[in-house]
Amino acid sequence: MPTISMFYGIIVRMFAESGGQHNLPHIHAAYSREEVVMDLDGNVIEGKLPKGKMRLLLAWLEIHREDLKANWELLSNNEPAFKIEPLK
Repeated sequence: MPTISMFYGIIVRMFAESGGQHNLPHIHAAYSREEVVMDLDGNVIEGKLPKGKMRLLLAWLEIHREDLKANWELLSNNEPAFKIEPLK
């Protein structure tokens, strides 16, 4: 699963699951031993992160929603995803 961004200890990954468990565009984010799967609107599909890290992730997702959609399209077409600027 390609890592598309890392910031404040949060690792964000994305891959297209053709016919997979999560058919909608989504990201996987991990911090320490916790992981969350979220759609691109910020809704949690499964898992969780610590509250402060979740706020940072949601802010990043809001800023980069269009980039995330573009990456989803690339991955859905079996093309490589691009890195997305970390939260600063």
